[in-house]
Amino acid sequence: MIYTADAVYNGVGLPLTGAGVLVSSANTIVAFGKLEALKTQFPDVPMEHLGMAILPAPVNAHTHLDLSRVPFKAMPYYRWIPDHIVANRALRGLEGARIGLDWLRASDIGAFGDIVNSAGVMEFLLGESDLPGVAHWEIFKPNPLDAQIVHDETVQHLRDWRKLERQVKVGLSLHAPFSVSSQLLKSLSTVARLEGLPLQIHVAEHPSELEMFRYGTGPLAESLLSAGLPPLEATIGRKPDPDLTPVKYLAELGVLEAKPTLIHMVNVTEEDVRIVAQFGCSVITCPRSNRNLECGVFPWALYAKYGVEVGLGTDSVASGETLNIRDEVGAALEVHPALGLPTVLRWAVRGGYKALGLKTPIMARGDDFSKLTVWK
Repeated sequence: MIYTADAVYNGVGLPLTGAGVLVSSANTIVAFGKLEALKTQFPDVPMEHLGMAILPAPVNAHTHLDLSRVPFKAMPYYRWIPDHIVANRALRGLEGARIGLDWLRASDIGAFGDIVNSAGVMEFLLGESDLPGVAHWEIFKPNPLDAQIVHDETVQHLRDWRKLERQVKVGLSLHAPFSVSSQLLKSLSTVARLEGLPLQIHVAEHPSELEMFRYGTGPLAESLLSAGLPPLEATIGRKPDPDLTPVKYLAELGVLEAKPTLIHMVNVTEEDVRIVAQFGCSVITCPRSNRNLECGVFPWALYAKYGVEVGLGTDSVASGETLNIRDEVGAALEVHPALGLPTVLRWAVRGGYKALGLKTPIMARGDDFSKLTVWK
């Protein structure tokens, strides 16, 4: 049988439209390519259209599994954190992570990236997950006076947890440029670079983050101060500046030398994207979360212009509604109608595996067709 879909992906380059997979009676892949060539070579083989896509198992490259018991809420990002996430902190934790991992299993993915902020969740994922992935230990420490002790504690945690790695590898997440002191950003990104640790940072998610770095004002700055956090100038070790962006700040500190995966990256300049490309960083976009938290629209054309690899994530159910990466693919096509299915499928497969530092599975002759993912 020649199986076709709206797009067919073998894990290399871009997915193909007008393509198919020739499968033997033993369910073994015999050939893959454009339909015209397959029909010419195998004129008597019948065809069946399976639906939207045939592809290697996709990746959910950015999740917050411990938020899986926190209900979905759409509201501006700078209000969502204190009024929804902090207000519902009793619902966070291990039980949510267990529920979230079950949802990931049911969504037919090949790997995942998670942000972890409790030892119990980290040990659960390392010990019990049968899905490959990366669990990034999250640091949220804006006070520079905490830098040395947090650095030392983090290094010890990471060393202990790396001994427990099986399916899931240990990574690091420096929450955001405004929520980790400059000293800690520099020291822990150096640890990640020297030890080859996957690193994720939330960057330029909401317009108010860019306003804060440029002028020290805006609703995010006010929200952080009202929560008792130090002023931005103390955290970043310099004054805001009209020419300063979160990306330029990370580059100045040397953080981008660790090639972190940068999450969201919605409110950026063209110079920011050029810098990211220069350092070879990957980017992960979460279209539903960005829409629901009023963050803006991911400027995918800029990333394509500079050849930046993009992955796809669902963020949390509290902001992104579900942990199903197919739902995110659909949302990406709605938010970016000019983008096209092949590019979004590449985000969901190759972009995600690269962002996590994992090997992309490739569709090859002789493979079992049933191991591929088929989206009807």
